[in-house]
Amino acid sequence: MKVRQIGAVLAASVLTLGLAACGDSANDSDSGSGGDASGGTGKAVKIGIKFDQPGLGLKQGEDYTGLDVDVAKYVAKELGSGEGDITWVQAPSAQRETLISTGQVDMIFATYSITDKRKETVSFAGPYFIAGQDLLVRGDDSSITGPETLTGKKLCSVTGSTSAQKVKDKYPGVQLQEFGTYSECVAALVSKGVDALTTDNTILAGYASQEQYKGKLKVVGKTFSEERYGVGIKKGDTALCEKINTALTKMVDSGDWQKAVDANLGPAGFKVDTAVNPPKPDACS
Repeated sequence: MKVRQIGAVLAASVLTLGLAACGDSANDSDSGSGGDASGGTGKAVKIGIKFDQPGLGLKQGEDYTGLDVDVAKYVAKELGSGEGDITWVQAPSAQRETLISTGQVDMIFATYSITDKRKETVSFAGPYFIAGQDLLVRGDDSSITGPETLTGKKLCSVTGSTSAQKVKDKYPGVQLQEFGTYSECVAALVSKGVDALTTDNTILAGYASQEQYKGKLKVVGKTFSEERYGVGIKKGDTALCEKINTALTKMVDSGDWQKAVDANLGPAGFKVDTAVNPPKPDACS
């Protein structure tokens, strides 16, 4: 009799566990179609971003922040992927084309300027933001108001960057100092080892907005190039390109694009060039 009682108890326990499991599955299904876009119940997607650019793409522990990240999350949601479905992949500038062509990422949002040369190997959706090369200076420096005022000044940029080369070509009177990273340039600027730093204005604004540099650094606000940030995808994937462009247009029309720009670039006092922003996406090809 005792054996039969124990068997009955075990059977009841198994039934209860089975019903609970079914209940959990139902709840998971509901959350997938119901509303929390941060859940991992949609389509898995691999997205390339920068890990070291404040205000654009920054990894701190398990947190990813920045304008590129916010735009990527919005697009992913429109394509059916919640935040929990995203695998973030570090996408250094020199590796972006390889990451796309080898399938290591599905999309790249990483201050990825659209150029004819790059379009030979990858396709682009967007652009979703238009930036420009600018200067970062100390907050109390009023002598540098643009690249034409750099004569005799010490200017920092990263070795081999297009930013450094543009200055060399156009402003030969500048004392250019090339470091390995922009972080090194920022440190040199704060310590007065150099007078200015040059790269995209969005990147500069990100550094200026960091807590330790607030009030100490400022972006001059006079751009001298045009950098059209696009979404890198596999060459010839026009179907995905059109879906991304639809999502980007919706982000602008809804006001979410402006909110993302203000939240990520606003703390540095960054002024968006409204003559070109928000941009309209190019036709997919």
